[in-house]
Amino acid sequence: MDYPHNQAAGYELMFRLGKDYEKPPFGIPSVEIDGQRVSIIEEIELEKPFCKLLHFRKDSGKTHAKQPKVLLVAPLSGHHATLLRDTVKTLLPEHDVYITDWTDARMVSLDHGAFHLHDYIYYVQDFIRHLSPNLNVISVCQPTVPVLAAISLMASDKEKYLPKTMVMMGGPIDPRKAPTQVNDLATNKPFSWFENNVIYSVPPNYPGYGRRVYPGFLQHAGFVAMNPRRHAQSHWEFYLHLREGDNESAEEHRKFYDEYNAVLDMPAEYYLETIKTVFQDHALPLGTWEVEGKMVRPQDIKDVALFTVEGELDDISGLGQTRAAHELCAHIPKTMKQHFTAPKCGHYGIFSGRRWREVIAPKISEFIRAHH
Repeated sequence: MDYPHNQAAGYELMFRLGKDYEKPPFGIPSVEIDGQRVSIIEEIELEKPFCKLLHFRKDSGKTHAKQPKVLLVAPLSGHHATLLRDTVKTLLPEHDVYITDWTDARMVSLDHGAFHLHDYIYYVQDFIRHLSPNLNVISVCQPTVPVLAAISLMASDKEKYLPKTMVMMGGPIDPRKAPTQVNDLATNKPFSWFENNVIYSVPPNYPGYGRRVYPGFLQHAGFVAMNPRRHAQSHWEFYLHLREGDNESAEEHRKFYDEYNAVLDMPAEYYLETIKTVFQDHALPLGTWEVEGKMVRPQDIKDVALFTVEGELDDISGLGQTRAAHELCAHIPKTMKQHFTAPKCGHYGIFSGRRWREVIAPKISEFIRAHH
């Protein structure tokens, strides 16, 4: 038996289990379009204290100027926006893609004030206005709720430029339907428990010293606790791959967990308001959500096409939670609505991996083209 090889495998496994993971880059230098490689230039389109609006610009002159413009709203729920790397990469050949790159709250000085759930809504509205007209909005998981609120409020105010389409994927529009472990955690404990047990202050060695946050490591622990056996098995297989010299399989493991283990802190007020508004009060589906004196009324949306996507095996946002948007958006014509349940697809599979690339993404592109 090759003991030095076994020791090296064991040391790397222990190192990766205990190390801190920094935010990885999107790392999309180019994409293939019509058989040709086109360079991608990642640019900051707008910058706010808690978010950068990134643009993946194609360095190819006027060739792709008429592609549909897409605002991809990434989750602010523990992971970085780079978790949607495969989403971006798949959309790029046929779309002009922008993404919300949320900032780790520990890196935001207290001088910039608080960040509430309604601030998230206002950020989305500002990005929509900046990129309009002829914009399409795609929201993945957590942002489906504030994105629907943002567009509802704009529709109620009869704003001139609304998105052409809104695609909502695997989000808790109505978490009362097919509740998951995530929903149960939020409802089984009183609001005071979250205030007293999961909120901490940023330590002195960060720019956000003193800011109250929900730490990313707690969110990560929650993710792992949902499927501890799966993660334990994955790490054991990683050790075996290293021991056997299967570098290709080991590298796939590294890539996945470099992303999965990279987490960010969320502003405490935003996190707590999300728990209460979305998961405890069910304010959106019950029609009781008021944002600084204005009611959130999805029924006021009339001219924005709606496409909802769910995964058959989603254990984070259960079946029916996202589809509930169709009932809430009662005045969007049926000809402008579509739903798709991806068979044998879990939560991450609806925006990353083979089923996303081969099944879901083509349907989204077709929907956008039909209503653009």
